[in-house]
Amino acid sequence: MRAKDDEGKLKVSLCPTGIIRAVARVREFGVRKYGDKDNWKQVERERYVDALLRHLLLYLDDPLALDEESGLPHLEHAACNLAFLLEDYE
Repeated sequence: MRAKDDEGKLKVSLCPTGIIRAVARVREFGVRKYGDKDNWKQVERERYVDALLRHLLLYLDDPLALDEESGLPHLEHAACNLAFLLEDYE
C-alpha cells in the first residue's frame, strides 16, 4: 500500500462544521426564494457587504434574533454573505 501525499493540501477537516451547515441553510432558503442556485453570482459585491454588515449589527443587537423573512439566525445570514464575498477571491 502506497502512502498518500497530502503535503500542500488544505486540511478541510479543521473547519468547524457549524459554519458549513449555516451557509447551507441560508443557501437553501435563497434557492427556494429565487429558484436559481447560481443567482447570487449576479449580485454586486457592495450589496453583500451591506447585507453582511446589516446582519452583523442585528446579531450584535440581539444574538438570538432571527431574520424575519427566512426565520434563520442573523449570524447565519452574515456567514453566507461572507462566503459569497470570499468566493470572489478564490
